[in-house]
Amino acid sequence: MKSILTLPSFKHIKDDLPAGIVVFLVALPLCMGIALASGAPVLSGLIAGIIGGVVIAVFSDSELSVSGPAAGLTAVVIAGIATLGSFEAFLASVVIAGLLQIGFGLLRIGSVTEFIPNGVIRGMLAGIGVVIMQKQISHLIGWDHAPETAEPVTHIMDGKFSWTFFPEGVTLDTGIMLIGGICLALLIVLDLKRFKDQAWKKYLPTSLIVVLVGTLINEVFLLLGSPLAIEHGTDQVVQIPLLSSGAQLLITPDFSILGSNPQVWVTAITIAIIASIETLLCIEATEKLDPEQRFSNNNKELVAQGIGNTLSGLVGGLPITSVIVRTSTNIYAGGRTRMAAFIHGLILILSVVLLAGLLNRIPLTCLAAVLIMVGYKLTSLSVVRESWEKGIDQFLPFVVTIIGVVFTDLLVGIGLGLATSMYWVVKANRFVAISTVVDGSMWMIRFNKDASFINKTELKKVLRTVPDNIHLIFDATRASVIDHDIYETVGDFAQAATYRGIRIEYINMFGKRKVKR
Repeated sequence: MKSILTLPSFKHIKDDLPAGIVVFLVALPLCMGIALASGAPVLSGLIAGIIGGVVIAVFSDSELSVSGPAAGLTAVVIAGIATLGSFEAFLASVVIAGLLQIGFGLLRIGSVTEFIPNGVIRGMLAGIGVVIMQKQISHLIGWDHAPETAEPVTHIMDGKFSWTFFPEGVTLDTGIMLIGGICLALLIVLDLKRFKDQAWKKYLPTSLIVVLVGTLINEVFLLLGSPLAIEHGTDQVVQIPLLSSGAQLLITPDFSILGSNPQVWVTAITIAIIASIETLLCIEATEKLDPEQRFSNNNKELVAQGIGNTLSGLVGGLPITSVIVRTSTNIYAGGRTRMAAFIHGLILILSVVLLAGLLNRIPLTCLAAVLIMVGYKLTSLSVVRESWEKGIDQFLPFVVTIIGVVFTDLLVGIGLGLATSMYWVVKANRFVAISTVVDGSMWMIRFNKDASFINKTELKKVLRTVPDNIHLIFDATRASVIDHDIYETVGDFAQAATYRGIRIEYINMFGKRKVKR
């Protein structure tokens, strides 16, 4: 592994500076929105974005990747905070997750994503999209602004996903619904091809436009004294502690939970695995988008992400991953090196220090609209259609993973998806690895590829059809690896064959590398 610390270069500052500014404009609403979606303090999302920029950019091996809080971890954060009982306890699991990621990198297991089928990955993202959307409906239309005795329209009860209809006693907030509806409609319109391809969209992200418009509408309502206005300082607007207020800015982890609640370790392992997978997938996508076709050291990237998550947990930030939305924005904005990500982190610091008062004017319904669109894109009909067109062996794990993520949790969903995928792997290996050729009294059993224990049942089935008094050939020319179970099965058959008048011939059968288990 190369040196862990490599400072960003000023060599391409004329390209990296404007790219960093554009990435900041994209990251600012997303950092706050993802914190909102996760049920965490808004500042925790900004802290994660800052560390993803100014810390991970220093240790990362990817020149174009941008890290920060990710939508893919919102379900984990929601469940973690609920299970552990407080955000402070959850932060302890983030620190542990970061240390685990450092260990992953040092142990050189950066190729883990190569063993996860694409159908499972797409299903995981689509399931997360569903969870994000259902969690944001209450913020979008103000149902969480109802009396305390009323239930929100959507909730997760005992880890289960469910919908409820209008609960008795709920009074909808017309102002929140109006602003949220305008923001969502604007997101849909600006995402149309007619506007999507406009040159100015490269420098003024849709999410930022929507947040600005929604905030300005609310400011006009406030100036006019309209009953539709959302008052500042309420739980329906962003709340970032001001430096001048004397309030505690940073939340520190509660490590006392380490010995009292084993769930903190489960949460930490979940974060470490999901964050690592999402990061490595993003790095793989980044390499494909990089105009200079540069490659990254996955193990060094895991160490960088681990350092970032350890620090983020210590100072009250959300878990961090490399994020494809910010990374692709960086590439399309002309970023050349890690300096662009570093610059975006510096500007995030300035925004928290200097613009917290302005950020606290943003209605949560604006951020909810942005997140609902993010969730929709993760689970849109085009995503479902694409999976269907790839065949049942891709579509079924995709659907099973979505159901598992939505109705249980992220790890269980991924596990169910992997189990479903394994069925197709076993099926393919069982029925394709072995073929039989018959020519009169001459039989040939051919191993078309490597033969493992999962082929033993099929081999026995074929051997049971072999008649007496024939010449049988076992041809392993096309196999480079043969499992010990296969050798044993063939050997047992050969012993019995001498009593049945079967003459056996072996072609490239022995001397193959055996699978050790």
